[in-house]
Amino acid sequence: MIHARGLAQTFHTGQGKKKTPVHAVDGVDLDVAEGEVVGFLGPNGAGKTTTLRMLTTLLRPTAGTATVAGYDVVAESQQVRRSIGYVSQVGSTFSGAYAGDEVVDHGMLYGMSRADAVRRGQELFDQLHLEGLWRRMPKNMSGGQKRRLDIAMGLIHQPNLVFLDEPTTGLDPQARVNLWEHIEGLRSRQGVTVFLTTHYLDEADALADRIVIIDKGTIVASDTSDNLKAQVSGDLVDLEVTDVERVGVAAEKLGTIAEQLEVEGRHVRGRVRRAGREVPGLLRELDAGGVFLDSIEVHRPTLDDVFLTLTGRSLRDAEAAAETPTDPTLQGADA
Repeated sequence: MIHARGLAQTFHTGQGKKKTPVHAVDGVDLDVAEGEVVGFLGPNGAGKTTTLRMLTTLLRPTAGTATVAGYDVVAESQQVRRSIGYVSQVGSTFSGAYAGDEVVDHGMLYGMSRADAVRRGQELFDQLHLEGLWRRMPKNMSGGQKRRLDIAMGLIHQPNLVFLDEPTTGLDPQARVNLWEHIEGLRSRQGVTVFLTTHYLDEADALADRIVIIDKGTIVASDTSDNLKAQVSGDLVDLEVTDVERVGVAAEKLGTIAEQLEVEGRHVRGRVRRAGREVPGLLRELDAGGVFLDSIEVHRPTLDDVFLTLTGRSLRDAEAAAETPTDPTLQGADA
C-alpha cells in the first residue's frame, strides 16, 4: 500500500542570503503492506508530520519517490487522494454545522451520491458509537466524539488505506482507550490499512502490528514491538537497599549478572537478561552478604528503552525538550 525510497524534504529558514537548509526528512525508505496497522513513532520535530504530508500529497518531496495505494504521490496525486482517508491532527469538522451534514458533504466531494453518502455515513455513525449525534454540531460534542467524527469523515468514501495523524492527542484516558478500540476495528472488521503517527508509546504498543521509529528525519528502526524490545539488553532490575552502607555490596552482587549498572542513593539498577531466572539466585547472594532490601522491582523493556538504546536518549525526554517543533512545515518555513 505504501512504497517509498529516499523520500526527503528540505526547507530553508531565515531571510535573504541568510537562509539555512533544514533537512526535515532525510532519505526515508518505507514499506507498508495491505492490512497492516503501522505505528509511526518519534518525538516532536523528528519528521513524522512532514513524512505524512508527503505521503498524502499535501507536500511535494524534495527528493525520492513514493507510491501510495499504487499511485505516484507526485505524478498521480489526484488518484492518491481519491484512494486514501486522512484524519489530520487538528481535525477537519466545522463546529457550526450538523455532524451528519459534514459527513455527507465530505462524501459527495469524493463523487458519492447524496443517498449513498447518507447510507454510508449512518453506517459509520453506528460503527463508531455516534448514534443520536447526526443532528448535533461538533461544538456540542465531547473530544472523543469529535475525533470519532473526524474518522467517520476520513472513511466515508470507503478507502482501503487511512492515515491517522496523532488521533488521540488531547483526549482523556478513557476516550483514548475507546478510540483505540475503533482504530483496531478498522482493520479487523473492515480490512483497512492504517498508518498511525503518534508520540504515545502505549498507543503504538497497543495498536500497531509494526512500529517504525523516526528520529532527526531518518528511520532508525522498523519491526514488531516485541522484536524491538528484544533488542534491549535485558529486564531492568531495581534494588532499593535498606542500609545505605550496604549499597556497594548490593552493586557488586548485581554487577555479576547485570549490564548498565547504575547507583542512585539507596537504589541499585541494572539490565539483566532473563531476570526471572537470575533474580532468585541474586536474592540468595544478597542475603548471604547481609544486604536487606526495602523493595525489588523488575521492569520489562519498553519502547522508550528501545528508543534510548537506538538514539542514546529517552523518547519522553526528547518529547519534553521539544518546546518548539523543528519540523518547518509547522512553522511556515520557506519550502
